[in-house]
Amino acid sequence: MKLIADTHTHTIASNHAYSTVLENIEAAKERGLLYLAMTEHGPNMPDAPHIWHCLNQWEVPSVYRGVHILHGVEANILDADGSLDIDSRILRSLEWVIASMHGPCFAPQSREQHTKAWLKIAQNPDVDVIGHCGRGNYEFDCLPVLKAFKEYGKIVEVNNATLCGPESARSRCAQILKLCKQLEIPVVVNSDAHFAGNVGGFAQAIQLLEELEFPQQQIINADAERFEQVVAQKRAGVER
Repeated sequence: MKLIADTHTHTIASNHAYSTVLENIEAAKERGLLYLAMTEHGPNMPDAPHIWHCLNQWEVPSVYRGVHILHGVEANILDADGSLDIDSRILRSLEWVIASMHGPCFAPQSREQHTKAWLKIAQNPDVDVIGHCGRGNYEFDCLPVLKAFKEYGKIVEVNNATLCGPESARSRCAQILKLCKQLEIPVVVNSDAHFAGNVGGFAQAIQLLEELEFPQQQIINADAERFEQVVAQKRAGVER
C-alpha cells in the first residue's frame, strides 16, 4: 500500500518534538509524499506553542520544495462536553483540524465520559479528523460513537505511533477499524511524527489494515485523486 500524505506531524514548536518544519518537509519529499500537514499541539498542552504560531503558519507556503502543505492543528479535547482549547474562529481559518485526547489536558475519565466527549466532538463542524482514538486509557463505547462520526462526516485516524505502543492499543485499534470498515467510515493513516525520521512512517498501521483486509477506497490518503478531493473540500470552507 502506497500512501501519499502524512497529515499528523509535530515540530520543535512543541518542546517534546525534535525537528523543524523544513526538516519534516524534506523527510516527506524523500519518502515520496505529496502532502504534509502541520498539526502542532493546541495551547493547553504544557509545552505547546503560543496561539500565534497557529495563526501565523500561513507564512509557510502551500507548496514548498514540491510538497503540498496543509495548515492545521491538533486541538486538545478538554472535557466530556467536547470543549476544545482553540477558538472556533481560529479553527475555521485552518485547513486540517484534528481533535485528540491527551492526559495533560483531559485526564482519563470513565468510559461514559469519554463516550460523551466523542459524541460532542462528532457534532463539532470545526473538526475534520478524530485523533488517535484507539489509545487504551481512553476507552469508549465504539458503536454509538462511530455511528456519530459517520453521521457527521468525520475522518478517523489510524495513528502509527499508537500502534507502536502496547498490544492492548493494537487490539483497540483493530476493533475500531472493523467497525469503520462495516460502517464505511473514511480513515486517514498518519505517523504522528515528533521527529523527521518518522514522517511517512506507516508500517504498523499498514500491517494492521492489510490484516483486516480494510478497503483501500476508505483510506483517503491511499489515492492522490481521492485525497485531493477531500483537501479541496476542506480548503473551500476555510475562513481566513
